[in-house]
Amino acid sequence: MEKYPAPARPIVAAMLEAAAREPARAVAFQGAPGANSHLAVEQALPGALPLPCFSFEDAIDAVKEGQAGCALIPIENSLHGRVADMHFLLPESGLVITGEYFLPIRYSLMGLGPIEGIRDAVSHPQALGQCRRWLRARNITPVPYADTAGAAALVVEMNDAGVAALAPPLAAGIYGLETLAEGLADSEDNVTRFVVLAREARAEQPEGKLMTTFIFEVKNIPAALYKAMGGFATNGVNMTKLESYQRGGSFAATEFFTDIEGSPDDPAVKRALEELAFHTKWVRMLGTYPQARPRG
Repeated sequence: MEKYPAPARPIVAAMLEAAAREPARAVAFQGAPGANSHLAVEQALPGALPLPCFSFEDAIDAVKEGQAGCALIPIENSLHGRVADMHFLLPESGLVITGEYFLPIRYSLMGLGPIEGIRDAVSHPQALGQCRRWLRARNITPVPYADTAGAAALVVEMNDAGVAALAPPLAAGIYGLETLAEGLADSEDNVTRFVVLAREARAEQPEGKLMTTFIFEVKNIPAALYKAMGGFATNGVNMTKLESYQRGGSFAATEFFTDIEGSPDDPAVKRALEELAFHTKWVRMLGTYPQARPRG
């Protein structure tokens, strides 16, 4: 609680109290009230009780410890790429992906004084990166902070007319700031993909088009990745994401984060995964869930 700026604490306390009364309805999200993740919870899971958490680790722990039925966590953005650390946190969490949601992102500059006097803009690094050109064109210095909406609360606490927050429009109303500019993203096509994380998979396989997410590590042999991917091509399985990353500072072992269309129960997917297992050190499934947005 004390990690949040003072103006956010009473609001956070009220939301924590409501979630504690009905933890099964609670959905953990990273950030202060008014963050994009807060908005995503309200849109993706109507009737849920949003549970603010200061960090991604806190949101994951809230689910693991039974304080929330699930968490809604951003995993990638169309402009700025992957959300930092999520490729490590997801597999280590022990939680299962049970859904996804795509949120169009809109940012406003909000503060206490006129825009002409703004010298610094405080926000989450992802938000600052998504509005980089807009800020540079106006000679406004980006200042990283843990959360977009928390930055709005921080501006109120600082009481400095030269410092503004770059945050979702919802935050201006929550914290009583003046909206100085709107539509700041460097591209109109600014969308963040969220995943729903729960302790267990759904009891029944969901209907409709499905996505499956998994990670794997290839064997340290020539053309290992090429061979590992061959089964998906020959079995007609659409791979929508393949992203490599290094773990533990080692350059010898490359792991891959992967999304495919379909379920491991599908015959074609099953054959592709069997061939993948033959060419990899290990494969870890992170979840099968309904497709929220068509790929391709």
